[in-house]
Amino acid sequence: MSTFLELGVPADLAAVLADSGKTEAFAIQRDTLPDSLAGRDLLGRGRTGSGKTIAFALPLVARLASSGKARRAGLPRGLVLAPTRELATQIAATITPLAEAAGLRVTTIFGGVSQRPQEQALKGGVDIVVACPGRLEDLMKQGVVRLGSVEVTVLDEADHMADLGFLPGVTRILTATPAGGQRLLFSATLDRGIDGLARRFLVNPVSHEVDEESVPVGEMTHRVLVVNSTDHKTTLVRDLASGTGRRILFTRTKHQAKKLAKQLTAAGIPAVDLHGNLSQNARERNLSAFSSDPADGGVRVLVATDVAARGVHVDNVDLVVHVDPPMEHKAYLHRSGRTARAGAAGTVVTVVLPEQRRDVKDLLRKAAIVAPLEDVTANMVTELVPERAEHVRPAPPQPVQRQATKQRPAGGEKSGAANPPARRSRRPRSAGQGQGGQGQSGFSRQGGQARQGGQARQGGRSAQGR
Repeated sequence: MSTFLELGVPADLAAVLADSGKTEAFAIQRDTLPDSLAGRDLLGRGRTGSGKTIAFALPLVARLASSGKARRAGLPRGLVLAPTRELATQIAATITPLAEAAGLRVTTIFGGVSQRPQEQALKGGVDIVVACPGRLEDLMKQGVVRLGSVEVTVLDEADHMADLGFLPGVTRILTATPAGGQRLLFSATLDRGIDGLARRFLVNPVSHEVDEESVPVGEMTHRVLVVNSTDHKTTLVRDLASGTGRRILFTRTKHQAKKLAKQLTAAGIPAVDLHGNLSQNARERNLSAFSSDPADGGVRVLVATDVAARGVHVDNVDLVVHVDPPMEHKAYLHRSGRTARAGAAGTVVTVVLPEQRRDVKDLLRKAAIVAPLEDVTANMVTELVPERAEHVRPAPPQPVQRQATKQRPAGGEKSGAANPPARRSRRPRSAGQGQGGQGQSGFSRQGGQARQGGQARQGGRSAQGR
């Protein structure tokens, strides 16, 4: 093992990492930092959880801090491109403490939220922008941001960019950055046009690949449980969700994620959902609730579609459940990678109906996962969920507020006409109750403890950069 100081990381940045308990580098950090800190273009390949964020955050901040150039409105000097809003948010959370130690400013740019705060941040001057391609291109076209001063460009999860169809936009963005700038590209694979992107934009790059054995992953246990009916599946999923640790349940559709979160909450297992139909504010509230300590109003269960399979890094996820087996093996691996991260142990359970047996066997073969298909037993459930969390009784629905009848001015009513009916006051439903992701609220713990009201707390999101 090598320490960050031994690898040439500036002392002030190494101190920031040490404050959060990070002193020894993971393999991808150990391999890439000597080259990236020296200013070389770099191509890094490694799967999720290998520590890529810190691997590029350190050289990014170190180079900008050493250049000593003044901050100018709309002209960032560092750019990180990410495929999803969640990943962009968590990358920024990892970079920010390092940047603050060096006197640099960081902001995020992505769609799904008002662009006005992003415009204001850029006009005020920022050093590092962490962005999703779509919104960044919009702001470039409007002249709000220009990339002619970018010294370091990072492309993270390039293969996922390709999967989402972002490569044309990424190509235009990289073309707008100076040819002499440093470029760092990180990807799990080099297919789907990533190799062409690397050849076009990286100059004499050094390539590093982290093999599976060197990735800091704890013991990941794979279990495949066969149920005999949809009712049996519903019962099993509820049992798996009832444990005391954090768990992520993956469904195939947005509707199923919303519905399952609602069903679990009604069964006394508070859950929040995460999928593409939620606004950015709702996504952030639900992730904050899931990342927070349950004693402080957080929840233990996140029900998600594949939007959470990449880029959502939450500490200490004990269990991942494929409620619906994914369509292809890459999705299986990315979903499963939410647990057993950075040396922690975790379990992955795939729930299989009889008619899915053949497809799941094929899926596991392509993913190089060896796990027998097992019929569910009571002892098996107890093994997977040795301790159940306290039942949380959903708060009763709030009474409907009625507005007072509005009287018409004297002389304005027709003789004998009835007053118009009072309108019902609509109250937003709670995502904790599975209704569209508006934040966890309204739970009361069984036994008369204090009721948790209002929105889920905003603090406590885990931005695992390692």
